[in-house]
Amino acid sequence: RMRLVTWNCNGAFRRKLAQADALDADVLVIQECEDPAQSTKAYRNWASEYAWCGNSKHKGIGIFPRRGQRIECLNWPQEQGGLFLPVRLDDKLMILGVWTLSRKSSGQYSYIAQFWHYLQMYKGRLSADTVICGDFNSNKIWDPIRRVRNHSDCVKELGESGFRSLYHATRGEGQGEERQPTFYLHRSKHRPYHIDFVFVHDSVLVGTKPMINVGEWTDWIAVSDHMPLAIDIELR
Repeated sequence: RMRLVTWNCNGAFRRKLAQADALDADVLVIQECEDPAQSTKAYRNWASEYAWCGNSKHKGIGIFPRRGQRIECLNWPQEQGGLFLPVRLDDKLMILGVWTLSRKSSGQYSYIAQFWHYLQMYKGRLSADTVICGDFNSNKIWDPIRRVRNHSDCVKELGESGFRSLYHATRGEGQGEERQPTFYLHRSKHRPYHIDFVFVHDSVLVGTKPMINVGEWTDWIAVSDHMPLAIDIELR
């Protein structure tokens, strides 16, 4: 059984390593973190073997194995904005880390359209041992604003490839009807949204029941506007 955590740390990850360690993850997928190679010695030592990509050394997405696993960056080209980091872990698991960016930062498409275009390019490379996770900056509630290539279009495309949102599959809540937020705009408890997701293949949902836990506002708002999502799954 493996624990994977995805978390947008809201920057300055080098100062939040203790909080990350407290999650007791086998692998961490962190959005908005610095490149360890260009940061502090303590952060570099903590990171050890890792994969990272970003538009600047200060903000990117990193995947950090925490149990000495071997990590291989798959280096799939990306041209449509957003940051996507596909890796293979110990030849047992493929992880696709996601961080969609504002149109100003990405230069092209809206948040969820960045992922939609990426999915068109690479959905044929996804397999039953793939976990897709991260900060999508998206929710079904905004479908009317983006009538094509929107959140529901992406969920449908993923479903046709056998992937389901683990939160929705285990909680019995519909897309756009989430009761537990993953993000608080301006860190306000009165502006909650569910915009971070973990998608797993149908085969993971068979047999031993996977679990997902979303961090609580009281525990995490002091260090980030996003809550960590921790999943426990059985590797096959």
